[in-house]
Amino acid sequence: MAVRQGRQWRSVCKGLVLGTLLTSCMILLYCLSTPQTHFSLPEVPVPYSCAHRPSQLRSKQTTNRSQQASGQTCTPKVDIMFMKTHKTASSTFLNILFRFGEKHRLKFAFPDSRNDFFYPSVFQRSQVKDYRPGMCFNIICNHLRFNAPEVAKLLPMDTSYITILRDPAELFESSFHYFGKLVPFTWKIPGDEKLTEFLREPHHYFDPEGFNSFYLKNLLFFDFGLDNTLKLDDPRVEQGIRFITARFQLIMLVEHFEESLILLKDALCWEMDDVLFFKLNARKGSTVSKLTPELRAKALEWNAIDWKLYQHLNQTFWKKVDAYGRQRMAEDVAELRRRNAEMASICIEGGRAVEAGSIQETAMQPWQPIGEKSIMGYNLKKNVDKAHRKLCRKMLMPELQYLTELGVNLWITKLWGHVRDIINW
Repeated sequence: MAVRQGRQWRSVCKGLVLGTLLTSCMILLYCLSTPQTHFSLPEVPVPYSCAHRPSQLRSKQTTNRSQQASGQTCTPKVDIMFMKTHKTASSTFLNILFRFGEKHRLKFAFPDSRNDFFYPSVFQRSQVKDYRPGMCFNIICNHLRFNAPEVAKLLPMDTSYITILRDPAELFESSFHYFGKLVPFTWKIPGDEKLTEFLREPHHYFDPEGFNSFYLKNLLFFDFGLDNTLKLDDPRVEQGIRFITARFQLIMLVEHFEESLILLKDALCWEMDDVLFFKLNARKGSTVSKLTPELRAKALEWNAIDWKLYQHLNQTFWKKVDAYGRQRMAEDVAELRRRNAEMASICIEGGRAVEAGSIQETAMQPWQPIGEKSIMGYNLKKNVDKAHRKLCRKMLMPELQYLTELGVNLWITKLWGHVRDIINW
């Protein structure tokens, strides 16, 4: 009897402690996440290009066959705006950008104190660490809510704008799983199958003014700085799609990630070595809700703006593939897969990702959602040869750890991480 009472008291105390900590930290993080006061900054133009062209960044023979005949060369492009959308394999691509930037000693525009630019507030260049008007940056790639005029005042005119999209039904499932506990209106959804229940009657639960509600409706459109609650027939939806299409030179697709990287390599005049990757931030299969045809249809209906955007840009993507050449694309994708498999055999213990509890090194532990450990990671082989050791570690390194190595102070993110660890206790 005494043992049972002791357990009950321990459970009550634990609940009180966790509740107090969670409430306090949510309030703190909410305050820190709200838009900051922005002062009027002088309009100092940035150079047309701030590429310093280091010695190892040499021009190369172009892979464009029509240009090859005339012996033309191209110079790798280094001024890049990557619009990092949510739950779209963007962490994997970020690792590619980090390695490319380090290799060529490029200047990143990083946030200060956290791993995003005070998302979900719209981006302001004053949020960039140590920013001064007229400074020249090569790459910006952390999460932000797109604000085209402010981005344009930060980056050179020859910057390549790139982003990535994902099938909206799959994105919604992933976002609901990852962010659901941070969206208060989901707390009142009954039962264990919360996603199914929500899609059965979303308007009953959804609060457009609710805290973090944007995570669960047209998240792509929201990330681009647009209104995610518009009606599908609102003319601003079509205007937004035209704006995104015109602003971004390359829009990659998660479902065709390797083909996307080949198009990127071609557009930026990079090497195959520059786009090698391991899949980062992947969820273990048992946590993924399989969408039935009915649920998928409901998810697409609920995220109708994102679905319209995706369908339009999917057509644009395949036009680029056709221009590149289907056979040539198949050959290059096969080569990329072969090279990635070769690197996996060199770098990864067991050759595959493992669950969080099986990751031996703390520095290789990826960020986890609240209340569970569903994000997988890797163990670095212990006997990696000296020639590959540094590259293997970089390719396997989770986003937050890599940002820390690049000099970003993540004290707010780390504070939230400690709270998350207590909640997961």
